[in-house]
Amino acid sequence: MKITKNFKILISTLMTFILILSCINISYSAGEPFDIQAKSAILIDASTGHIIYEKNIHEKLAPASITKIMVLLLAMEAIENNKISLDDEIVVSSNAAGMGGSQLYLEEGEIQKVRDIIKAICLRSANDGAVALAEHIAGTEETFIKMMNNKAKELGMENTHFKNATGLDEEGHYTSAYDISIMSKELLKHPKIHDWLTLWMAEVKVGKEKDVVQGLVNTNKLIHDYKGANGIKTGYTSKAGHCLSASATRGSLTLISVVLGCKNSSIRFNESKKLLNYGFANYDSIVLAKKNEIIKKLPVSKGKIDKLTIVIQDDLSILVKKGNNNNIEKEVVLPDYLNAPVEKGKKVGEIIVKINNQEVNRVNLVTTREVEKANFLDMLKKMINNILGN
Repeated sequence: MKITKNFKILISTLMTFILILSCINISYSAGEPFDIQAKSAILIDASTGHIIYEKNIHEKLAPASITKIMVLLLAMEAIENNKISLDDEIVVSSNAAGMGGSQLYLEEGEIQKVRDIIKAICLRSANDGAVALAEHIAGTEETFIKMMNNKAKELGMENTHFKNATGLDEEGHYTSAYDISIMSKELLKHPKIHDWLTLWMAEVKVGKEKDVVQGLVNTNKLIHDYKGANGIKTGYTSKAGHCLSASATRGSLTLISVVLGCKNSSIRFNESKKLLNYGFANYDSIVLAKKNEIIKKLPVSKGKIDKLTIVIQDDLSILVKKGNNNNIEKEVVLPDYLNAPVEKGKKVGEIIVKINNQEVNRVNLVTTREVEKANFLDMLKKMINNILGN
């Protein structure tokens, strides 16, 4: 009888222990599927911004040369807005030429074209080139830094503050993995930047006489040895550690991974591959509509024209998990008609996408042209045309 009682106690203890282990296992599986050897890390879908993996993503950290993603973003916007051109000649200042760290070894007073400076920033992470470009765009580095912070605020980068255009360690210069993913996503929207982000090797002639050839090799090794890699930027300082914002595309899916504060260069590349591999193995992107696709023609009340074409403002895609039963719903929200006057590019509606009744994406519907309000003669002409038509 005593043995039976001890046996019951033993079984009860074992069952309790097994239950505790089960709870621990359930708790782990409900969290992230693996750990990343970095202070902070994130993996997102570049199209929707959906977060697939996260680790300390809002922690403020030194970003090193990943800072230059913002420099490149502002440069692409300046080019597309015709503020500068790729063939503009930059006169290198003493301030730019005096930058330390990774550089192109530019001389004060030498002239370089914008396209070659961008190339040097993308491949060698040239600090002197970044400052020279910043001064060309804004006039002074200080003014450009204000532009960087204004753009960060505009993009919703709440844990970011820039103190320089290079990423060299400086008190008060910080960002987060999440904020880096935001500006990386924004940079990839500019088609021209891919000409440089995907280069493995190139050359640039430097010096006042252009008598020295600098061979450039992309600091992002994934461009060379990872399938579909197409960006974006490495970084290293003693304070920041080894950092990388990486992007890759396979099929219709583009992913962005960010790792900050890795102990060495090999770890940052291996952990970035781990994140990207996980994303491509488990997710797909479905394209539902392309930018400028015509959605509808809406009647215009009291306008100089009777109907106005409405298009989708940006590509519309959704991220779906492979193997899941995804019930996709698409709702078009538009008014029955528009009242003149109407501005070109005005938001007049939305497309909302849901998977299994949960919203996963939405995109604006906009007008394709301006419509002025009709005057008396316009209305009379319409009336006569209607009568003749009938």
